[in-house]
Amino acid sequence: MTGIRVLVVDDDAGARALHGRFIAETSGFDLAGTAGTGAAALAQVTDDVDLLLLDMRLPDISGVEVLHRLRAFGGGGPDVLVISSSRDQVTVRQALAAHVVGYLIKPFTQEVLRRRLEEYAARRSARDAEEHDRPLAQGEVDRLLATGTIRLGDRAGDRSPAASPAEAGGLPKGLAEVTLARVISALDPVVSRSASDIATACALSRATARRYLDHLVATGVIDLAHRYGKRGRPQVLYRLAPSPDA
Repeated sequence: MTGIRVLVVDDDAGARALHGRFIAETSGFDLAGTAGTGAAALAQVTDDVDLLLLDMRLPDISGVEVLHRLRAFGGGGPDVLVISSSRDQVTVRQALAAHVVGYLIKPFTQEVLRRRLEEYAARRSARDAEEHDRPLAQGEVDRLLATGTIRLGDRAGDRSPAASPAEAGGLPKGLAEVTLARVISALDPVVSRSASDIATACALSRATARRYLDHLVATGVIDLAHRYGKRGRPQVLYRLAPSPDA
């Protein structure tokens, strides 16, 4: 396989077969496999998978939970294009907060999916060209460390698993690595968000979200600012720390 490798995840066998055929017939894409459950999808996610076509309604764990577990990989997981009949605001917002590349509502035609895939391929190509040999800013390095993607002392070409923040003593007591990755995925380097916004996106209490946000501020992964209204206390807003040359 030489194209973008796609794993189709859907609980309906007919839909898996149909969407798999759509993938196989789209130039520049290859079908890497199919999965009928969230657990099976996560088990098949390897370096050989570039993109997931992910249904939100799965028989074991929800598509949102699959997204959260993928993002816990620390940015090393595949891209995700949601394909689902779920259109309620909670599900859509949670999926978008996990930085999916698109959300396509069922049913759709082969032509609609083909256009979405071609648009994704163009964005992916531009992203890869931009990222190639781009030096990392301090905030980006801190984010990679916070999510466990890299660790100090790693050598080029070392494929051994990275130490988690908890193992490295990077997380205070009471904070979980998976939840930390969810909070980071809900943040943006441009748009500032409140603790309430993050709590809603990650299905956390506001107090819990604040604990994770405070930790990320202390470690330099995110910046905070205040928005002042006409009365009352200022609203605290958070965003991922931008590059110095941004």
